[in-house]
Amino acid sequence: MVRGMDLDGAQLRAFVRAAEEGHFGRAAGTLAISQQALSKRIARLESLLGTELFDRGGGGVRLTEAGRRFLGPARQTLAAADAAVAAAVGEDRPLRVDVWGHLYAPMRTLAQVAGTGTAEGPGQAERAAPVGDLVLGHGRDLPSVTAALLHGDIDAAFGRVHPPLHTGLAHRLVRLEPVDAVLSADHPLAAEPAVRPDQLRGSLLWAPGPLDRLDFLHQFADRFAIRNSATSVNLGLAHFLAEVAAEPHRFSLLPADVPLPDVPGLRSVPLVRPTPLYAWSLLWRTGTRHRGLHDLIAACAERAGHSRWLEYDPARDWLPEPQAPCHAV
Repeated sequence: MVRGMDLDGAQLRAFVRAAEEGHFGRAAGTLAISQQALSKRIARLESLLGTELFDRGGGGVRLTEAGRRFLGPARQTLAAADAAVAAAVGEDRPLRVDVWGHLYAPMRTLAQVAGTGTAEGPGQAERAAPVGDLVLGHGRDLPSVTAALLHGDIDAAFGRVHPPLHTGLAHRLVRLEPVDAVLSADHPLAAEPAVRPDQLRGSLLWAPGPLDRLDFLHQFADRFAIRNSATSVNLGLAHFLAEVAAEPHRFSLLPADVPLPDVPGLRSVPLVRPTPLYAWSLLWRTGTRHRGLHDLIAACAERAGHSRWLEYDPARDWLPEPQAPCHAV
């Protein structure tokens, strides 16, 4: 091995990600490249080093002894490179935050955390005293936001997190929000002051996309034996709720604090015994050093404590995640 050789950052990142995932295909997916491209990067790195870093075979890959020795320093090299980029760009740039889960209006909770400001949409900065400047963007879903975080395209993200997460990411639970049933005024349960989730078993769950891509609704349907569901096209909250109101046997779920648009014939009814809770979390890449991230995490904790956002009673409430919410970090 020649001392002082130049190491390629893309090759190092491919190696570290493959080592963390134990699988070239999954590692390539987190980097938004093809498996073939990732394999070539690692092969070039092995050629440069003059040694194999992975034993390839079966359904995955595992590190050789040389690979295990190389992993720690490789991670340190990438962290140093990221720190160098951050130092060059400067700490005064706005914190880049993406939100997702738009039908459930994540921006309203983030705005309460960050303070009063003007969120003008993706790419616009929201100025808020507690956390400084934010540049807010919209991610499509959790996988797309995960890829953006791992690439360094954004600094943090806000939405519903459901394990397992990539090993290079961390998250903090911010809010547990009670969920209501929204249904047609002609629905048999529309006049009830509150309903139990199991009372909805004979109704049709109206979803803004395939249930296998909507973790919360999917787990709700499984837990409370909701056998009938149908998929709509997500054209925005007003259009979606108008579809719910149009049929007497449809229902869907919305966090209780989401402002409802003026849709004729729509009812919102609290769910009880148990009350489903929608978990909002802040997500970031481990090792991120932006000063604004620390401020945002602190602001989340302060607002959650002040507003009692993390109250949870397993005898009264239902959470899809198996772990206790107070331990989610």
